[in-house]
Amino acid sequence: MATSTGGDPHLERAYTLSGPEDARALYDEWAATYDTDLTGETQGYVAPSVTADAVVTAAGTGIEVLDAGCGTGLVGVELQRRGVATIDGVDVSPGMLERARETGAYRDLSEADLTAALELSDDRYDAVVCVGTLTHGHVGPVVIEEFARVIRPGGFLVATVLDDVWESGGYRAEVDRLCAGDVLEAVSIEIAQYRSGQQVDCRLLVLRVR
Repeated sequence: MATSTGGDPHLERAYTLSGPEDARALYDEWAATYDTDLTGETQGYVAPSVTADAVVTAAGTGIEVLDAGCGTGLVGVELQRRGVATIDGVDVSPGMLERARETGAYRDLSEADLTAALELSDDRYDAVVCVGTLTHGHVGPVVIEEFARVIRPGGFLVATVLDDVWESGGYRAEVDRLCAGDVLEAVSIEIAQYRSGQQVDCRLLVLRVR
């Protein structure tokens, strides 16, 4: 695996997860130190800030947002700082959700396994944001179509895909398929900083639902 972890044992485990139960156990254990481990200079986890900028640029601030794989709430906090007031979050880890709740950035938080169908109605949100979840050992590309289902027509999916799995993990092929099938329109797909301290990049997707 090419992605640098900077020797962080939690990150090393995160990139070799075997499924949702394994993910829940890791992130429950990691919840207390996750923010400090990732946002310091060693890792420089800038993806939440970069992605929040992209959400606001694409969709504005007067929107309802689902933060899918919200973790401790780093993305929700960045969205709130930019003026987005209505944010719901889902995550596989109760421990992470408890930390997200403490931020005060979210209207609603609930546990969800993103490898399964979401218990949400069609056309529920103006935008879905997903940061740090489309990566090694986490959630595969099939979730992109499920995200599109819960976004209102004309709304946006803004997501990071770790750069070294963008093609090998099937994410590019799935985005191409959904765009060809008139489910999504690619507004932009750019290389962006992800963990700047380790020179790890991502593909930052801004996709409009047709």
